[in-house]
Amino acid sequence: MKEDTGGKLYEFASSSTQGIIERYKRHTKDKVQPENQSVDMQHRKHETASLMKKMELLESSKRKLLGEGLGSCTLEEVQQIEKQLERSVSTIRARKMQVFREQMERLKEKEKALAAENAMLREKLGGLQQRTKSKEGEEKGIFIKVLSEL
Repeated sequence: MKEDTGGKLYEFASSSTQGIIERYKRHTKDKVQPENQSVDMQHRKHETASLMKKMELLESSKRKLLGEGLGSCTLEEVQQIEKQLERSVSTIRARKMQVFREQMERLKEKEKALAAENAMLREKLGGLQQRTKSKEGEEKGIFIKVLSEL
């Protein structure tokens, strides 16, 4: 009888040897062999140490960019940091100007839309005032006519 490895017995029942081999490989590819575990563990330890070193370098670089821990830096290192900061400031200013331009464009579009809406409302108001005046005139004429008839 077959040892249970997560597969079903009928999955292995095939006349094709190649099919059996392929299914076997699929079922066993995720199982790490004991001799490979130590190699895998060593690789992971090396990768972890490498990542830790990168983190330390990034933290050191960050502190230097913030102006901390510059006492151990040479003149060249300080000048490199200064150039990097100048490039960063330039990039930030360029982005700030781009954002301002985009905001100005949006505000100009909004201004145009509000001006158009204002003109439409003034036109409506003018029409209402005209109708109100004509109704007042009609009412005044009727009132005068009624008074004169009395």
